[in-house]
Amino acid sequence: MDPRVKGIELKLRDVKRIIPVVSGKGGVGKSLISTTMALVLAKSGYRVGLLDLDFYGASDHVILGLTPEALPEEEKGVLPPEVHGLRFMSIVYYTQNRPLPMRGSEVSNALVELMAITRWDSLDYLIIDMPPGLGEQLLDLLRYIPRGEFLVVSTPSPLSVHVADSLLAVLTEGKHRVLGLVENMGDGTATAKLAEKYGIRVLGSLPYEQELDACIGNVDALLATKFAEAMKKIVKTI
Repeated sequence: MDPRVKGIELKLRDVKRIIPVVSGKGGVGKSLISTTMALVLAKSGYRVGLLDLDFYGASDHVILGLTPEALPEEEKGVLPPEVHGLRFMSIVYYTQNRPLPMRGSEVSNALVELMAITRWDSLDYLIIDMPPGLGEQLLDLLRYIPRGEFLVVSTPSPLSVHVADSLLAVLTEGKHRVLGLVENMGDGTATAKLAEKYGIRVLGSLPYEQELDACIGNVDALLATKFAEAMKKIVKTI
């Protein structure tokens, strides 16, 4: 057995709840939802970590307005820097925003390494921003973090709902815990039948907000949006 697997267990032993945010396809707002959820929880007084595992499209640091210029400190592991009241870890600290072309096995190795070295210590919540789809990183997460509580994101688009169906099939067949569905840029009706099919909840819907892009990189402005207000209601349900 890879000794790093035991390292992952030890690094996460004092984390009460682990919530991977997943989607069947890209472009559904998963990173914005992950980051806003982490910020809302942190502002509510919880100890929160945010881990960006979307190696090809890491963007949580952009939403947070962070320019990763220095490597995180190390002390019996890597200590995630504190940003806006939460502990944040991403591959961008090591790539310095450079492209990261990797094959599947290399992605798996990098994911295991990052999780094994990151020292979260005591947290109430660890939010994990996952890459879209059913690839290596999701399969690795299912294997190495079996107690994850999955939050599935979809838009009202029939294509997005269709791929979310496939993702939910994998999660439920594997008996993984699914917190529920979040419908972004919709009113919750498009995902209602899907939730009923799998016996899960639609946790809430997030409105389309034209001015939201202007808030990227400005956390205070982001938390003042209707999007963030709707996210606060969803956070209360979990």
